[in-house]
Amino acid sequence: MNAIIYSAGAMTLIVAVRYLATSGGFAWATSKVRPGQYRGLGPQIRKEIAWSLASAAIYGVPAGIVAWGWQQHGWTRIYTGWADYPLWYLPISVLAFLFAHDTWFYWTHRLLHRPAWFRAAHAVHHASRPPTAWAAMSFHPIEAITGAVVIPAMVFLIPIHVAMLGLVLAIMTLMGVTNHMGWEMFPRALVHSRLGHWLITASHHQRHHEQYRCNYGLYFRFWDHLCGTDRGLSKP
Repeated sequence: MNAIIYSAGAMTLIVAVRYLATSGGFAWATSKVRPGQYRGLGPQIRKEIAWSLASAAIYGVPAGIVAWGWQQHGWTRIYTGWADYPLWYLPISVLAFLFAHDTWFYWTHRLLHRPAWFRAAHAVHHASRPPTAWAAMSFHPIEAITGAVVIPAMVFLIPIHVAMLGLVLAIMTLMGVTNHMGWEMFPRALVHSRLGHWLITASHHQRHHEQYRCNYGLYFRFWDHLCGTDRGLSKP
């Protein structure tokens, strides 16, 4: 039991430090690229940080339990040998994780916009007006739980190399922060390209925070296009 508690605590610390470093880094970049972007938002940012650190614990506990189970008992389908699966499978596993996570996020996100669920939980996230780089994990505990279980569950279902799992987590963190920071860091040529038509960036997610009933995706615009909830780009 002590080993499980230690693992959960260690993962909570890792998630919290990763959040503070990533959000802090992009908040600093915002102050340089867009001076005054967050002017007057001090009280909001403090709330975003507090909610995010609470979410870090909710994300860290299941991740820590899974990490303990993998290391001590081999419970998951995480593998470490480069020859365990063909090399071409490495990017396939990353895309499989991202698409499965995106699918889960899209449908739970739409559910959280139902009036009862919105009032109970998701209103915390939308209290960030406008969202900042610190808002990426600013969730009510109910919403944090829906996000915390998906990656730990997937490692029991889809084989993935530990390095590729690290890449998935890095993409999740990077996009969570950059999609909320209030300005578009990617070049216009990418955002408005055929590839950009299928990817979530700050311009796309900003419109969700403006209009609420659209642009629900996390990484891809596939489900938004398919379900008619894509409303194009904002101009952050």
